[in-house]
Amino acid sequence: MTPIEGVTIGSVVVVGTGLIGTSIALALRQRGVRVYLADRDAAAVRLARELGAGEEWPSDRTVDVAVIAIPPQFVAQQLLDLQKNDVARFYTDVASVKVLPLAQAVQLGCDLSTYVAGHPLAGRERSGPAAARADLFLGRPWALCPTAEASGEAVEAVLELIGLCGGNAVRVDAGEHDSAVAVISHAPHVTAAAVAARLAEASDTALGLSGQGVRDVTRIAAGDPALWTGILSGNAAPVAEVLEAVVADLAAAARALRAFAGDGTAVSGVTELLERGVRGTHRIPGKHGGPARTYAVVQVVIGDRPGELARLVQAAGETGVNIEDIRLEHAPGLPLGAAELYVQPDAATVLVDGLRERGWHVPS
Repeated sequence: MTPIEGVTIGSVVVVGTGLIGTSIALALRQRGVRVYLADRDAAAVRLARELGAGEEWPSDRTVDVAVIAIPPQFVAQQLLDLQKNDVARFYTDVASVKVLPLAQAVQLGCDLSTYVAGHPLAGRERSGPAAARADLFLGRPWALCPTAEASGEAVEAVLELIGLCGGNAVRVDAGEHDSAVAVISHAPHVTAAAVAARLAEASDTALGLSGQGVRDVTRIAAGDPALWTGILSGNAAPVAEVLEAVVADLAAAARALRAFAGDGTAVSGVTELLERGVRGTHRIPGKHGGPARTYAVVQVVIGDRPGELARLVQAAGETGVNIEDIRLEHAPGLPLGAAELYVQPDAATVLVDGLRERGWHVPS
């Protein structure tokens, strides 16, 4: 692979070969950047190498940019160690908390002129290098939190790195960043865990009746508890504030339901919470970061066998309709399931007719 014309980053060391670090390495490798890998876990480095993410880092090799992809509470010390050895011209990190590592970097006396804190807003419920993907950051926001001390060259280098990974750089103050991720990421994870924790004690009957709704709500709760404990402790106060507001809403809803007398008046507070929830979901940005859109859902019955989903997608493509999103729901105990195809409302009829003509079962 040859570097793209105009790219000045030729080499990068990624310290931390988990999901995010290895995904960054894979993305950079696809763009012709020479990537070195480092991690305290030799097995993680070995797996990342086998995945094509780069080569093991000789400690005496200097690079253009060092990416610190480790838990937030360890970022500042790692930054200091790297800077003491002049490992790179510029440094960044990808921790999901920004105030803590920046404050610690100041306390340790790190050189903030060459360091630009960052955080790609992308991830999966799975962790480790085996879950890494080169396209993980495509079109995703990537927070950039340069301090007043950061040089223009450092900022430009990290902006270039974000672009090479396919991310969308968003400059934001560190404190504002931490408050924002508390609302959109950290508190939702704890809330999902609280719901999922109820399932640990649920009856087999309840679990046998579970559908897509509970899977949607609890999916992110499958994340690594140790990793998330580090994230949450690094952003404790903002997360606690959001959780307290959520608890207040839930407590009010519980009181209303306890007081329900059958006339409907006691649960008006529950209705109000549900309505606020609808308004909140409508504010989540839609495709490509634009306004949220309401799609039509076309449900198609598919067999649970190899190649079936690929055949369905091909058939949908033959109708000329663009599929905005796809969700799968399996039928417990049966060798089939349902694929939900999300499309523009004015394209739904075309898709339904086209799929039926091609032999697919599309329920009315």
